[in-house]
Amino acid sequence: MIENFINIDTKDGQIDTFEVFPDEGGPFPAIIIYMDAPAIREELRDMARRLATMGYYVLLPNLFYRVGKEGNYPFTFAKIREDKSHFTAMIKTMDDTTNELIVADTKYILDFLDNKEGISHQGYGAIGYCMSGQYIVSIASKYNSKFSAAASFYGVKIMTDKKDSPHLGAERIKANLYLAFAEKDNWVDDEALKNIREHFEKNTQNFKMEIYEGTEHGFAFPDRHTYHKKGAETHWLRIHNLFKESFK
Repeated sequence: MIENFINIDTKDGQIDTFEVFPDEGGPFPAIIIYMDAPAIREELRDMARRLATMGYYVLLPNLFYRVGKEGNYPFTFAKIREDKSHFTAMIKTMDDTTNELIVADTKYILDFLDNKEGISHQGYGAIGYCMSGQYIVSIASKYNSKFSAAASFYGVKIMTDKKDSPHLGAERIKANLYLAFAEKDNWVDDEALKNIREHFEKNTQNFKMEIYEGTEHGFAFPDRHTYHKKGAETHWLRIHNLFKESFK
């Protein structure tokens, strides 16, 4: 495996980004991982590495680059359960990282991929967790000629009453779109799940939604207290099948 820390230029600065890909073969389909609110950490890099072992070129950008880098964010994730101020700061950082900003950042990430040698340019993939559910749906709509597959796991803010709510672009999505949710999630209630399913089944051509029985928000992350091994391994299986089908 080959891995590097790189920077991707944007109008607001540089996105510090982790890249990883196999050390033989290629060209590889490219996948962007959109992080969760706790931000960049070794746990996420390990997930990027696992994805790369499946034969993909993987990018993991720091979506909070405007306010800090790993080890220097406005909050410390390890302290959020014991110190409410860190939780409050994490939520503020997440809320300040608007859908509009990440859609704009994605243009620069796509430009980087378009000029990257050794990868396939026939359509990219994207995976988002937690706060990035909104981004996944939005970028699949905004850059619908670029993405072949997009997956969100326990994503939030996918359907809101804001004028730029991601669900409003559902009709424009051409990618295979997979939305997965936990059975118990304080961020996404049953009514929201019902509305999301109905809207995307009506408006997005290649759509699948799944609720993972017995899971809670964050179930795919090995270091999280809500980690659910069966759910996490099912999530990897779904990712494998989605990309295998999308990158034929």
